[in-house]
Amino acid sequence: MSSGLTRTVTVVNAEGLHARPSGALVAVAQGFQSELRISCEDREVNGRSILELISLGAKCGTELELCATGDDAEALLERLVAMVASGFEELV
Repeated sequence: MSSGLTRTVTVVNAEGLHARPSGALVAVAQGFQSELRISCEDREVNGRSILELISLGAKCGTELELCATGDDAEALLERLVAMVASGFEELV
């Protein structure tokens, strides 16, 4: 994992990190200047790439490590942690 601020989150929505939550995550990341890398097990991907995020195959219960580097890294991570904790608003 690259240097920067990190947070560990657990995917809580039943369907995991599929296309819609990946797209939502990318949309948030694009609103910030900081670089975002996301790790799952032994893989690390660009947090601004929907296809790379989907390729992680993160299912419900999977831990993700979010790493942001840049001036607004703290704000970016706070927003993403809340988004993942809410189950990408897919929890019913």
